[in-house]
Amino acid sequence: MEDAGEKEGLLIQEDLDEKYPDRPRNHSKTLPFHELYQNLFDPLNNNKKKPTGPVVPRRRVGPNGPSSRNPHEIRQNIVERFISRWRTEVGDDIHPAFRLILPEKDRERPMYGLKESIIAKLLIQAMKIHKDSEDATSLRNWKLPGQTTASRMAGDFAGRCYEVISKRPVLSSPGTMTIGEVNDLLDKLAATGKQEDQAKIFSEFYRRMNPEELKWLIRIILRQMKIGASEKTIFEIWHPDAASLFNICSNLRRVCWELPDPKIRLGGEDRGVTLMSCFQPQLAQFQMHSFEKMVARMQPTEDDPTFWIEEKLDGERMQLHMIEDEETPGGKRFGFWSRKAKDYCYLYGHGFEDDNSALTRHLRDAFDDGVDNIILDGEMITWDMGEDLMVPFGTLKTAAKEQQANPFSRGWRPLFRVFDILYLNGTVLTNYTLRDRRSALERAVKSVTRRLEIHTYVEAKSVSEIDPLLRKVVQEASEGLVLKNPRSAYKLNDRNDDWMKVKPEYMNEFGENLDLVIIGGYYGSGHRGGKLSSFMCGLRVDENHVAAGADPMQFHSFMKVGGGFTSSDYAAIRHKTDGKWKKFDPKKPPLKYMVLACGGGRFYEQPDEWILPSDSVVVEVKAASIATTDLFKTGFTLRFPRFKRLREDRNWENALSLSGFQKLRMEAETERKTKAFQVDDSRRKRQRTSKKKPLKIAGSETVADNLFEPSEARIFNGLDFYVMTGSPKPNKKSKSELEQMIKAHGGNIVQHARKADTVCIADHKSVSVASAMKRKESDLIRPSWLFDNIKQSEIDAGRPNFLLPFEPKHAFDTKENSGTDPESNVDMYGDSYARDTTIEELRSILNEMPTKFEHKFNSSEFRRELEDHGHGLEELPGWLFEGLLLYLDDRNGGMIMIQNIARFAGAKMSDKLEEGVTHIVIGEDQSRLRELRGKMSHFSGSLPRVVSTEWVKQSWEEKTLLDEEST
Repeated sequence: MEDAGEKEGLLIQEDLDEKYPDRPRNHSKTLPFHELYQNLFDPLNNNKKKPTGPVVPRRRVGPNGPSSRNPHEIRQNIVERFISRWRTEVGDDIHPAFRLILPEKDRERPMYGLKESIIAKLLIQAMKIHKDSEDATSLRNWKLPGQTTASRMAGDFAGRCYEVISKRPVLSSPGTMTIGEVNDLLDKLAATGKQEDQAKIFSEFYRRMNPEELKWLIRIILRQMKIGASEKTIFEIWHPDAASLFNICSNLRRVCWELPDPKIRLGGEDRGVTLMSCFQPQLAQFQMHSFEKMVARMQPTEDDPTFWIEEKLDGERMQLHMIEDEETPGGKRFGFWSRKAKDYCYLYGHGFEDDNSALTRHLRDAFDDGVDNIILDGEMITWDMGEDLMVPFGTLKTAAKEQQANPFSRGWRPLFRVFDILYLNGTVLTNYTLRDRRSALERAVKSVTRRLEIHTYVEAKSVSEIDPLLRKVVQEASEGLVLKNPRSAYKLNDRNDDWMKVKPEYMNEFGENLDLVIIGGYYGSGHRGGKLSSFMCGLRVDENHVAAGADPMQFHSFMKVGGGFTSSDYAAIRHKTDGKWKKFDPKKPPLKYMVLACGGGRFYEQPDEWILPSDSVVVEVKAASIATTDLFKTGFTLRFPRFKRLREDRNWENALSLSGFQKLRMEAETERKTKAFQVDDSRRKRQRTSKKKPLKIAGSETVADNLFEPSEARIFNGLDFYVMTGSPKPNKKSKSELEQMIKAHGGNIVQHARKADTVCIADHKSVSVASAMKRKESDLIRPSWLFDNIKQSEIDAGRPNFLLPFEPKHAFDTKENSGTDPESNVDMYGDSYARDTTIEELRSILNEMPTKFEHKFNSSEFRRELEDHGHGLEELPGWLFEGLLLYLDDRNGGMIMIQNIARFAGAKMSDKLEEGVTHIVIGEDQSRLRELRGKMSHFSGSLPRVVSTEWVKQSWEEKTLLDEEST
């Protein structure tokens, strides 16, 4: 086996040498592994911000002052120092380090197949401690609070390992293992599935590493780094094109080996998606509260107010590549990759004649005869042929394997729903509009019923068309909707306003309020580590379902709830159940009292602890809808459940039973059919023009010379302008449009900043802008300075023209010692000395003093990073009230603190009661409640909730949105 492994390694190395003949070579051995945590991981972790309350922005002291760098700049500096040291001391091949810094992006190293429980077992063997010792038990039960270890480590497996290893370290100081040696051992660990081989590898790690190194090694193996810097930040510091290249290839090695020199940039031909190379797909933006705002973000015009509405599918994002290949039977070879770049050809097939294919063998008629090669973007879902409906997420692999064995089975099968095309017959289509891409898709692809289908959409022109469709898909237990801008290009690995998802998440009008008995509990992680933070609830087996000889206290598992609990709710549950919980042992399950779904010799969903129903409590739970599942014994569960209140007036005997639930379900189904929302079929059947228009590249149209009429106010006379980028919102102009505007006002356009007094215009970090920022040869000014000058010249018509001085909002990037001091041209609150302030600016200055300091935090990017790492925003104070629009009925001016709390937690405020308000906040004086409700009765949309100031305070204190009816 050793010889076979070595031969395989040599073959791989030969392939790499052939593929990358000019790859970079290191001149020295890699850095010690401990340099990673000492000079990168720990410094980045220490730089993480931990806000505990509203933060008042502070004025920067100066370029050399203690507050002159924000956390993002500090983060960049830490990464820059490490990369610079690597280049100097090791060489230009940073791939060995990146494999450990970004383990979740290393697609070449297989998954280790090691969960926390197996790693705990391997460490116990390596440390040679008794399996029943206190420390061994602590490792296995890492979610539980330790008896002698600090409870803060409960829920942090790597932290728990560090505590246990620290008691018996082989090395007290950092070890001598290099990054290259660690990679070699990890490659062996990933290649073996034998526990005895894994134990030998862990023993060597234990022998040659100190506890701190082992802690980070475990995080690398689990791919749970959380170092405080995204891959985008690290990529951009390595090379300005690294993130772009990773977006189109998802290959960490290629990024490192093709871009060793930051001075050598990617050419245009290397920046597009390529056949049989997995790209990072475009993502949908998070939902805003107002549909009006969502549609407005798509920049509709009077000539083209259209936006598209698609059903959001509950499957797995998938890209399909097809290429001509004479060696593949049938002449075409396929590639399938998930959003995380996992290769799925082994399931869905390599070609038309692949006998082990779950999909491709059925696709001979899916493409037009003229299609030679193609890349499609879509969603792979599971379809139930018997019921003719979509099956919820989590069943794809089962359905695919069934189709591999029985290709014409009428049961479950994978169905690929295509909603976009990125490449066709040698042409990259990402820069074409969605409307043009759709036209190409409909000409190139033919739907194959329940195998590969083009996803349908509804053309809409009014916000009012969204709500009926949303209600319809929720009633059908679908995921929600996606709104798309038909005028938009496809942006790789980006989450922007051109695609926006509308998920119901939690809608009372479609929900059920159920009284359920808690039968199990799950330990949490993070600040809830060591405590039961979510619970399994069950349905009582009543006389209509009880089996012969079954205990009358038997319950079937039904659902899991963890949202909506306050600390007082947790405390009440603990008070009533303390000392009554028992550890759940899957080898000895309490089947007399709780029955779980099982299959293949294991339980699908099992709690950490269980409790006798007679010792437990009843909770009232509300949810969006009911869905089928195989995870719970009932076969059904609740979608988006949330705790509402503790039912102290009920016990296990009068909680909801199986018969009661079936009755509720049938009533809900009857009501759904009776009150089904009618969707205007005319919108679905709206005829699109049959005239085939030639494809036009989005944004490539030339701007006519007469787009801007020459202005009498030649305010830019004698100035040279180098326009590097266009202008984003709100004054959205292309680069060409800006140039025409400048010429209309007397300016001269140049293509290089050769003169010192050339005005360089930039508003986002393009390749040329990044190079200019690095050179620091010129100040980079935002296009807003142009607009402000033109506007001021109109206000001062008849007076001598003068150019406005640069303000902080105008400066995109300034060179050192340039003499430009934007700060001196505004007052302490950011108000301009030379320019007339608009009403909107004045309102912003008054409401958000001070506003002159640019905040580099990007919420959209932050959200994307959290989602990529599998984290939500529910525990972050700044997103507690995200999406809410509050109206404060504050006649006496006593709600300032409530307003500050709500704003800090992400809420928007409305100064009047109008459509779109989600919550009305009232104080102790409720005399106007009747008047407010009278105004609400005229609203056409969703009615706002009336809540007290205590609801805002308690939600903030508990760090969760409380039930509006309980406060």
